[in-house]
Amino acid sequence: MSRPTSSAALPIARVVLRILIVLNWLSGAAIATLLVAMPTRQWIMSALDLSPSPEADLLIMGLRAIAVVGLVAIPLNYVVLRRLLAIVETVRAGDPFVAANASRLRAIAWALLALQLLSLVIGAIAKAVSTPAHPLHLQAGFSISGWLAVLLTFLLARVFAEGTLMREDLEGTV
Repeated sequence: MSRPTSSAALPIARVVLRILIVLNWLSGAAIATLLVAMPTRQWIMSALDLSPSPEADLLIMGLRAIAVVGLVAIPLNYVVLRRLLAIVETVRAGDPFVAANASRLRAIAWALLALQLLSLVIGAIAKAVSTPAHPLHLQAGFSISGWLAVLLTFLLARVFAEGTLMREDLEGTV
């Protein structure tokens, strides 16, 4: 049966996840505000110390495209964070091996996959608009650890699903 567990990590995880959820939405609001306000071309060129050129215009368009892709990442991050918070709650209640957690882990895996694909898109945009005169260096593109996290999360979802079935079978025989 279920028994509540006591661990210092659980309350910390709950607080950190709640803070990250708020920060995620705030960063989304900041990106949206930046896109809506759309600073003038001259302001951007001045802020980035760019000289007027077709390459500079391409760079500005690329940065705006990256911001739009960043907005797409906000709800994906929310999916991950909310489901992690729900999993922490089941661990706190002493009953983590439930079908809902397998489903949550599967949703997290799909969101992580989408985030990895968005990172590839951002990396491609950065590469397309970067020039020797105006290089754009971002931490985006292919990440072996990101793709391993996707695979691990899908695997963990399957482990949780199997563990849940085994537990239900065991409870049925007692």
